[in-house]
Amino acid sequence: MSAWILITGGSRGIGAATALRCAEAGWDVAINYAQDSLAADKLAARLHGLGRRALTLQADVADEVQVAAMFEQLDAAGGRLAGLVNNAGIVAPAARLEAMTTERWRRLFDVNVIGTLLCCQQAARRMSTRQGGAGGAIVNLSSRAAEFGSAGIYVDYAATKGAIDTLTKGLGRELISEGIRVNGVRPGIIETDIHAASGMDASSAVSTIPIQRLGRPEEIAEAIVWLLSDAASYTVGTLLDVAGGR
Repeated sequence: MSAWILITGGSRGIGAATALRCAEAGWDVAINYAQDSLAADKLAARLHGLGRRALTLQADVADEVQVAAMFEQLDAAGGRLAGLVNNAGIVAPAARLEAMTTERWRRLFDVNVIGTLLCCQQAARRMSTRQGGAGGAIVNLSSRAAEFGSAGIYVDYAATKGAIDTLTKGLGRELISEGIRVNGVRPGIIETDIHAASGMDASSAVSTIPIQRLGRPEEIAEAIVWLLSDAASYTVGTLLDVAGGR
């Protein structure tokens, strides 16, 4: 029976790099996307070229109904869910706290935190040995911002990632007895287009990174795929920093 890895926000950046690396490792890949169907379809074609099944699934992870429908579509495709990568996340324009709106906060928390919770819930129902599943792995994407706090830039985004860190540790302990390993990756500053949403030039931060360069999506993907794999069988509730020393 084939095994699927579901990657939220999987059509671009770290998500796309992870999808390709998962396919190379022998998994079939389900690519969730919010809006960019063209990018998702192009990525799916590349995965097919690697000899793997690929499924594109449109859903706003902040919407409970859409998330449930996405997992039902995956069920209908056949094969078991072996892993979930909670990669979908957003930032907002750089600002100080006093300039932020509650609308901004709610959207950030809805996507970054509620979306991760919803997807973890659906995945656990399918993978838990207590509920008849075969076990699996969940990898949550956090950020080094969770530790640094991103003062004067986006403390609200950093707060959402702090929540992801806590969720990862707690859920890791909650689900390990049911055959599900939960871990997280905290990337540093990576060369993706997410920085454009904050209005920041990521290259300006190179001087603050000990390795003296930005990270590449493929470098984060390697860490994610390791955590999904049996090679990380004794790694539970752990947050792996991949940040060039920052």
